[in-house]
Parts: sequence; C-alpha cells; structure tokens
Amino acid sequence: MSKRGKVAVAAVAAAIVLFWTVGFWAGLLVLIGVPAAAYLLLDPSQRRRLRGVSRKQLGR
Repeated sequence: MSKRGKVAVAAVAAAIVLFWTVGFWAGLLVLIGVPAAAYLLLDPSQRRRLRGVSRKQLGR
C-alpha cells in the first residue's frame, strides 16, 4: 500500500473514532479546524512552498 493510502486509511479510522466519541458536528469541526489552523500558523513562504508541492511543480 502506498504512503497516501496508509494516510487515508488512518484518517478514516480517526474520523470514525472521533465521531463516535464526541458526536458528528464536534468531530467534523475538529477534522476541519485543526488542519485549517495549522495552515494559518505557517509563514507566507511556507504556505507558498506547500502550495507549490501540492501542485507538483514542473522542472524539479
């Protein structure tokens, strides 16, 4: 299994556990809020680099 596949399986398992323990809406808030807060804590240069990696920059 690829690294992305393992991450996806782990994310689904974490979401199921989170929804089961705290409820759907609170779990959804955590699943969306934590990555959004982490992104906002990055410096502008780090955000630019992250966007470039997600677009799979050509020429590298």
